[in-house]
Amino acid sequence: MSLTSVNKLENNTVELVVSVSEEQFQDALNKAYKKKVKSIALPGFRKGKAPKAMIEKMYGKEFFYDDAINMVYPSAYEAAVEEANIEPVDRANVSDLQVEQGKGFSFKATVTVKPEVTVKNYKGIKAEKTVETIMAADVNAELDRMRERNSRLTNVERAAKNGDTALINFEGFKEGVAFEGGKGENFPLVLGSGQFIPGFEEQVVGHAAGDEFDVNVTFPEDYHAEDLKGQPVVFKVKVNAVQEKELPALDDEFAKDVSEFDTLAELKKDVKERLQKEADNKAQVDMENSLITTVIENMEGDIPQCMYDNKINEMVNDFSYRLQSQGMSLDLYLHYTGSDMKSFRETFQESAERQVKIRLALEKIAEVESLTATPEEIDAEYEKIAKNYGIDVSRVKGVLPEKEVIKDVTVNKAIDLVKDSAEVTEKKVKKTASKSKKKAEEAPAENAEEASADEE
Repeated sequence: MSLTSVNKLENNTVELVVSVSEEQFQDALNKAYKKKVKSIALPGFRKGKAPKAMIEKMYGKEFFYDDAINMVYPSAYEAAVEEANIEPVDRANVSDLQVEQGKGFSFKATVTVKPEVTVKNYKGIKAEKTVETIMAADVNAELDRMRERNSRLTNVERAAKNGDTALINFEGFKEGVAFEGGKGENFPLVLGSGQFIPGFEEQVVGHAAGDEFDVNVTFPEDYHAEDLKGQPVVFKVKVNAVQEKELPALDDEFAKDVSEFDTLAELKKDVKERLQKEADNKAQVDMENSLITTVIENMEGDIPQCMYDNKINEMVNDFSYRLQSQGMSLDLYLHYTGSDMKSFRETFQESAERQVKIRLALEKIAEVESLTATPEEIDAEYEKIAKNYGIDVSRVKGVLPEKEVIKDVTVNKAIDLVKDSAEVTEKKVKKTASKSKKKAEEAPAENAEEASADEE
């Protein structure tokens, strides 16, 4: 293989003219012959035994060309890319394929390459880290959520109200005809939750167990079922039972039931520490995201659309892989969500653009700063990837080239460089100061001191 010429075109594209020697081509032709001859039968020869020259005489010299070219092209193209010292970001467009007797063949490969970018002022970025201080109200709110999770439903002999769960039988009719998917039995409908279409739950409120009645509603214009969009329907409804949520008492017994602690005071302390840790972690992530946003804002360069499209492809494939691990296909997911592939891909657009820009900016910083990866760091990165996907390290090494892993390591080092050099000021705020104050005012005497202490 020889690289005849390298021509830089517009829009981050490069044209490679590649020549393959007659020796390489003939070797590929012989391999193509051995592969195809097994299925070829010529008069006077047993199947699979016809000489190459006879096959070419009957079917033409070009008979084996396609197979031979396909054998040689990948390695020839890769060698040309390496010699040209370019980094393709999309599949090449091959043209002007020419075969000359006694001279092998040549082709043109036009490919989009990684854009050249510049990043300015990535050191010493000023950023603010806002750390929220957890208040008594935040702890109480979390305890309320824990009580909700540990609540139980009990039947009540009264009319249903918002917040209750109504066990209902229902069947929907459009113009007097039952429609598909509009029937259910003993369905637990949480009133006020918005589970059903607008207007349905409101008409169940006020009814008690044993009541049978009609619910008149109109499906939204954007409903996923075409035959029901904007259509008025009638549901025949029967209330089998009305249930209200019974919350457990907030005491030491509750603490023992839901945690490893023996007292409510210990549980509260643990909850506060956990919430504070979460708030601190969020503050750190938000600050780092702010730094990265500044970095990409300081980056200049024309980014090819194909890089965004390829990133979206990766994100869609990853999403599909995770769905499959849960026993669901992407097609089924799209069906249930009433979406299509075009609109589904659009949901990744913004994130894909940001990720591509971040990667380009950080790779440039790594290049400028001459950041490298040690063998130990490379092995650790392979281990991390394998763990994330739940597969063996050897499998990861088989599909992911080391040079890509080195890039990942150096990119992470570039992130650390940006963070370590940043000028960060910390600002502490009370997460829910107003709510906390109100809680302290309403709290019983034994809790007032604790709430007041958190305010300080």
